[in-house]
Amino acid sequence: MQDEIGWAVRHVLRSPARLRFLAAGGAAVPLNLVTFLRRIVPLASAELAVVRARASTIPDDALRHEALASVDDKAYHVAGAAILATFLPPRQASAYVAIVAPLESIYDYLDNLCDRHPDVAIEAYPVLHQAIADALDPASQPRDYYARGPAGDDGGYLAWLVARTQAGLRAVDGYERLLAPFREAAELYASMQTYKHLPAGRREAELIAWYERCGQGLDVEWHEFACAAGSQFQVYAPLYETIAGRPEAAAAAHAAHFPAVAALHVLLDSFIDQAEDREHGELCFAAVYDGPQRLRSRVASLAGRAERAFAGLPHPAQHRFVLRVMALFYLTHPKVYAQGLNPQAEALLRSF
Repeated sequence: MQDEIGWAVRHVLRSPARLRFLAAGGAAVPLNLVTFLRRIVPLASAELAVVRARASTIPDDALRHEALASVDDKAYHVAGAAILATFLPPRQASAYVAIVAPLESIYDYLDNLCDRHPDVAIEAYPVLHQAIADALDPASQPRDYYARGPAGDDGGYLAWLVARTQAGLRAVDGYERLLAPFREAAELYASMQTYKHLPAGRREAELIAWYERCGQGLDVEWHEFACAAGSQFQVYAPLYETIAGRPEAAAAAHAAHFPAVAALHVLLDSFIDQAEDREHGELCFAAVYDGPQRLRSRVASLAGRAERAFAGLPHPAQHRFVLRVMALFYLTHPKVYAQGLNPQAEALLRSF
């Protein structure tokens, strides 16, 4: 994790366009970024090391491979999940990171299983993703998340991640307020993953039909609704406000991040994964737009919408920091340079 983030920091410092983007957020942004790098990233790295050690004990070769790959290749996801801890006192920051690290690891592990494991049938998706719903509800009992596949013994790894997340949430005062929105977030995520992994042609039709049933009132396009459903920020932002002692702001934090920030999150992830998606025949949400100019226009619109929503939160600058740093790190990822996407990435930064 720290090597990957260090790489991004070095490239930000060498890029005039990225330095301008960083400075445009105000003098506090670089200072908060240093706090994040020095205090929160080591916390997240330590938590992820515990997860990796547990993943390495998985008996089944294929499950162990995907678990370790999800940790090693997506460590920056855990760092991103932990970014709001930048603004918490040390004890609360540790508690927040101890929740989001195993939770993000569940998302990433299931994503790898669905994308890469050869024996995950479509009927297994809802059962596997019940792990997220259970992790977000400390009262939920463990179950067989592999009942519909894939076969193999994970040595209790997924159930351990669920229990670890639940234990952290159980200690959060006021967590009961989050149960309903978190249940909805888990359902949306499971649906998105199920529809997205259908065969080409059918997946687009099912996603559009789903959007027409559930997403039209959100004033986003069909694939932006899918992106928003596939993000975790509508979980992490309300959790942050609750741990910060502001449970009354949790609903506003959810509304500020969903759908705008959530859609931007997965759009940027999709933007840097274009080559990988082409290689594996997967749906790339960033490629749905009719050209780069349309992508930039929609990113600008979503970012503006998020900025307006942040104004209603107790500390809007903290959430603006998250959006700015998320954009900066995604658009300075090694995949950007490997695919020759740097001119497009810099144009997207300007659209924020």
